[in-house]
Amino acid sequence: MIKLIATDMDGTLLNSSGELPKGFFKVLEDLTNRGVMFVAASGRQYATLVENFSKAKDNIMFAAENGSFVVYRGKELFSKTLSNKIAMDIIKDARKIKDCKIVLCGKNSAYIEDDEPKFMEQVNKYYHKNKLVNNLEEVKDEFLKIALYDLKGASQNSNKIMNPKWGEILQVTVSGENWLDLGRSDINKGVAIQFIQDKFGVSHEETMVFGDYFNDIHMLQSAYHSYVMVNAPEGVKKYGRFIAKSNDEDGVVEVIKNKVLKKEA
Repeated sequence: MIKLIATDMDGTLLNSSGELPKGFFKVLEDLTNRGVMFVAASGRQYATLVENFSKAKDNIMFAAENGSFVVYRGKELFSKTLSNKIAMDIIKDARKIKDCKIVLCGKNSAYIEDDEPKFMEQVNKYYHKNKLVNNLEEVKDEFLKIALYDLKGASQNSNKIMNPKWGEILQVTVSGENWLDLGRSDINKGVAIQFIQDKFGVSHEETMVFGDYFNDIHMLQSAYHSYVMVNAPEGVKKYGRFIAKSNDEDGVVEVIKNKVLKKEA
């Protein structure tokens, strides 16, 4: 029996317009009534996820910032933060990369020092709570990760520059076509799911997860019922045991309806 369902957001649960599937909240209600925990596991910040699910936020557990910040019903359950020195050193290196903009992700807010319109469109999409500051090195907060928005493409540009230096001590992950995330090496979505499994007594076989990108790989490995979206890059598909229809075909909801709700009815 499935006791825990975790899903990525962009490219997985959300369609290409960034919308939740029709009927999602009814499915969530049915899961809640059956005692199935639902986890939104995303690179998005906690404040953004709460707004995404505002209608039912108390029935969802949030594993935000690629799993570094787990919150349930407004209470922090788990977090792993970067040291201030490492965060500042990353910022200094990132500033040297042409066509690359920085988002400093703190517990209280995301921080930026560039408000170029196209960049802000992306920032506002993923980081609803953000602040424009004069100097990122002067920000006071607890830092969960640093996200780089790379206009040249993260895998071909910033990842090739940052990974050789930081890859041995940090988790450096291409989380989208234009996004590179740098966080602690001992944290990822899989670690967050394993924490939730341990805390609530849920096994690998009782867990179902959905993902579509490289930052979902560890999470996919944390569950027997691992679904990769058909729209995922080929390099990610091998990490899932099953394939779900695309995010634009409501693949996540379809699997839940067919494999969880109907199966257990």
